Amino acid sequence: MKRTALRAVAGIVAFTALASAGHAQDKPTAKPSSWWDAFSISGHVEGGATYNTYPQPNGLNFGQLLTDKTNTPLLNQALVTLQRPLDPKATGYDFGFKFQAYYGTDARYTHFLGEFDESMDGIGQLDIVEANLQFHLPWLTKGGIDVKIGEYVTLEGIEVISAPDNPLYSHSYIFNFGTPFKHTGVLTTAHVDDWLDIYAGFDTGLSTTFGCCGLYTGDNNYGVALQGGFGFNLLDGALTILATTHIGAENANTPAIQAACNCDPNTALRYLNDIAITWKASDKLTFMADLNYIRDDGFKADGYGTALYGMYQINDLFKVVGRAEIWRDNSGFFVAAFPGNLDFVKAEHGDPSATIIAGTPTTYAAFTLGLNVTPGIPANPVVKALIFRPEIRFDTSLNGTTPFAGGTNSSQFTIASDVIIKF
Repeated sequence: MKRTALRAVAGIVAFTALASAGHAQDKPTAKPSSWWDAFSISGHVEGGATYNTYPQPNGLNFGQLLTDKTNTPLLNQALVTLQRPLDPKATGYDFGFKFQAYYGTDARYTHFLGEFDESMDGIGQLDIVEANLQFHLPWLTKGGIDVKIGEYVTLEGIEVISAPDNPLYSHSYIFNFGTPFKHTGVLTTAHVDDWLDIYAGFDTGLSTTFGCCGLYTGDNNYGVALQGGFGFNLLDGALTILATTHIGAENANTPAIQAACNCDPNTALRYLNDIAITWKASDKLTFMADLNYIRDDGFKADGYGTALYGMYQINDLFKVVGRAEIWRDNSGFFVAAFPGNLDFVKAEHGDPSATIIAGTPTTYAAFTLGLNVTPGIPANPVVKALIFRPEIRFDTSLNGTTPFAGGTNSSQFTIASDVIIKF
């Protein structure tokens, strides 16, 4: 009896094993991962408007660039991104790329010189934000070295060109006047340890490409710039600190600029220094700080200040955002307005026909309170998210100057909002 039972149990076990083996053979094998699996195409459209409560004779919100037009609807960005990013967990060699371009009113200020910068004279223009190749090399350090070659956005600052990656619709003085927008060159990132990255590279300057020094070339002088810094990843990623500098000649090599600065624009250096700190205090609460110092040796001008941010995610629908900033333009050199659609790039080229509304030595203070509203949308294959960002903002001079309202007022109050559709 015992032997019969044992034989029965053995038969059941054998049958189960054979059945499992058969099912394992029938199950299709997993498809090997492909390099193209990480490739993506995405984009967004952003439009908005800014209402200035004080009369503006020149129609400009002084101290703002991308949101400079008063009481005027703007199509800020219709942007597309094609990219295959590097695998952040790669232990061997890896290769990627990024191409990002857009049409919109923001392009008036973010052009690479020599690329579409004077090809359109309307308020809406075309701009390439990034076009680069990326390589991961498992060399020298614990995490290897990443190399970026081509056109890319700057390391510096909290705020960026791509609209959905910013906390507010309007931008800080630091973003507008204290940090670069983008570069053409080579940038390396050495992942020394889990908590430390070291950045080093060289480029042609601020938003420049190649070819000097006419009015329609890609560079405005013969100087080469250096960029570098340190990135710290602390508290298991809850605290990040990015300290960076960019040093190079940035003034246009033209007779008018040479006379104005009494210098050689090819060797007179500009130093742009920034420390960006992000602390994720909890799942819902984030604080950020941007500390900035800029110096131009040619015109013996400097500017400095800080912007503080707080963001609280109330729920999936609402996020409250606040920003407080103080920024000093010590010589009235950096903060300016550009009424014409091509005036900003003309000024970068050193074109004497550019109209520039310059400020005076001023300590600017700006306080902005905003709301990010992200309503749920029905599942669909096209639209990924819809974001509304209303805000109120108060700008003022702390030293009695009158830079606003065409030089007649010491402050301005604006109400603004944008809408972002992400694809």
